Amino acid sequence: MAIRVLLGFSIPEEDLGHLFEVYQQFVENVFSLPVDLPFSGYRRGIQARQILQKGLEKAIREKLQCTQGKDYSDALDLLIESSKEHGKEMTMQELKDGTLELIFAAYATTASASTSLIMQLLKHPAVLEKLREELRAHGILHSGGCPCEGTLRLDTLTGLRYLDCVIKEVMRLFTPISGGYRTVLQTFELDGFQIPKGWSVMYSIRDTHDTAPVFKDVNVFDPDRFSQARSEDKDGRFHYLPFGGGVRTCLGKHLAKLFLKVLAVELASTSRFELATRTFPRITLVPVLHPVDGLSVKFFGLDSNQNKILPETEAMLSATV
Repeated sequence: MAIRVLLGFSIPEEDLGHLFEVYQQFVENVFSLPVDLPFSGYRRGIQARQILQKGLEKAIREKLQCTQGKDYSDALDLLIESSKEHGKEMTMQELKDGTLELIFAAYATTASASTSLIMQLLKHPAVLEKLREELRAHGILHSGGCPCEGTLRLDTLTGLRYLDCVIKEVMRLFTPISGGYRTVLQTFELDGFQIPKGWSVMYSIRDTHDTAPVFKDVNVFDPDRFSQARSEDKDGRFHYLPFGGGVRTCLGKHLAKLFLKVLAVELASTSRFELATRTFPRITLVPVLHPVDGLSVKFFGLDSNQNKILPETEAMLSATV
């Protein structure tokens, strides 16, 4: 999805499978110690990046030749046009680096947030049931439990207030990215410390969410904190920033939130699901927040004709996300 929606690439399915395997190798080693030795994680990451960029260069060249007549602009189009407007056309290497960064940002973070969403719905059945009640109220789910016919519209998703609260709370507690870097443009002081111009500084998204005074019981998963009645995030624009902030805020944040909402609606309206292991997996934060060995889940389909859960032999699908 990131390749097609954000970059406008059309890569054959047979090539996507190979590129995905290489991409996984790249992601697993992206934060390796920079020691370039044979068989080291750093070397594997470099080799994976070279293979990916070779495939991306082919796709970029095809894209540059077929941009006429499009009725929309994707993220890569905007990146290219912006560089032209500022009088510096991007080199092929810059395009490849930017493209790979967009794919990493879109895929890894969305997969992380999706996994966290599923895990929290598994841990908090009351939240899932409240979400289903909202879907019933908006005609997306029948009272018997089966999904309604029809297309899920953007305006319908926008009107699902509790769903919005659930997604916000997932992103507050389980932000995929730890933080971001900025270059100091002017020397300033913070808590008695002088930060010189030109230094690189890092802001921590997770620490910000954990220490923000506006949030009560910060370690509790509580979507209602974002309800209109409480609106704990209304005081202070810098207390909640799962997508970063400023001019370099995540350009795919609206797409990411839309994806998570559609996923939540599909899960809540079409299936029952349960943890396939005895305990929940251990979580690691690098390169993005994710379960160490994945999250194993069993999905059970719903019978749209009889409003009941299908037998396990007919409908069970085991998956690791």
